[in-house]
Amino acid sequence: MTMSTLIPVTLITGFLGSGKTTLLNRLLSEPALSGTVAIINEFGEIGLDHLLVEFTQERMVLLDNGCVCCTVRDDLVETLTQLPARHRAAGLPEITRVIIETTGLADPAPILHALMAVPELIATYRIDGVVTTVDAVNGVHTLAHHAEARKQAAVADLLLVTKADIAPPGILAELETDLAQLNAAAVRRLCDHGAARLADILGAGLYALRDDSAGLATWSEATIAGATDTCSEPDCTHAHHSHHHSDITSHTFIIDQPVEWAQLRQWLDYFASLRGVDLLRMKGIVAVADHPDQPLVLHGVQHIFHPPHKLAAWPSADRRTLLVFIVRNIPRETIERTLKKFVGATPARIRSAA
Repeated sequence: MTMSTLIPVTLITGFLGSGKTTLLNRLLSEPALSGTVAIINEFGEIGLDHLLVEFTQERMVLLDNGCVCCTVRDDLVETLTQLPARHRAAGLPEITRVIIETTGLADPAPILHALMAVPELIATYRIDGVVTTVDAVNGVHTLAHHAEARKQAAVADLLLVTKADIAPPGILAELETDLAQLNAAAVRRLCDHGAARLADILGAGLYALRDDSAGLATWSEATIAGATDTCSEPDCTHAHHSHHHSDITSHTFIIDQPVEWAQLRQWLDYFASLRGVDLLRMKGIVAVADHPDQPLVLHGVQHIFHPPHKLAAWPSADRRTLLVFIVRNIPRETIERTLKKFVGATPARIRSAA
């Protein structure tokens, strides 16, 4: 199957009470998503959330008795593998999209691993994006006290700030700052009563931007702008430095000159083997010395990297390599030092924008 014929998968995650089910209800009421199948994960002996989801039974696949990120991952793989054939056998319309809603305590990374590494899934599905809901009222406290919430925000392509209509302005501003520190590369949108724009959700990830030059240019420009809004000075006292949850941070690097792909690939393999468990997400667009007019798009989750995709042309006039790392307890200097060593760049050619 070609990229255009693979079934897109949208992963919706977020902490307890952040509005995932409300968002899913809204999405499944959209005529444009009439061919969507929702897979809902429950934690516990008896599933409850599925009783609140407003769509027909044949569009629902409920996974219960465990968390998608651990005990029922095999069930999820089996469900996704069998889903198209089951629909055909039942005479149902062809599936045009799958939405997976995790529990509020789930780690989304293993689901992404499966979609990137299990051959049966690679042959049928493509990741369209990770959407994380964050409660505007309680989000600052939640991020400060729950590692699961920080991980969910860190791996997101799109951060939907829910309940923004009832959040005090000061709290909302503080949450925006915290989210920018956790994940500078993610798009952030306010969401009132689950009313998110469909255009923001569909194709939210860099995965889906692989053949979309306009979208990739927007991602690059927004990432650079978001990263350079922060300061890397060690004695900085600016308000944007929040230490409530400094275990997870995002680091953005720009390399001015084309790099040797073999050296960069070797470094990625080295870094993933050494610190992969703490490399939550990696995204990038790379200027390669052998074909500088055709950049490579990269993305990875922990130890798993998707095969790089070569674009036909640069999406904008900016032809520098842009690498974004969202990490847990990995100093910026560690990434920068080893990256310089492997790609042979001088300090003037690599800058950290985080």
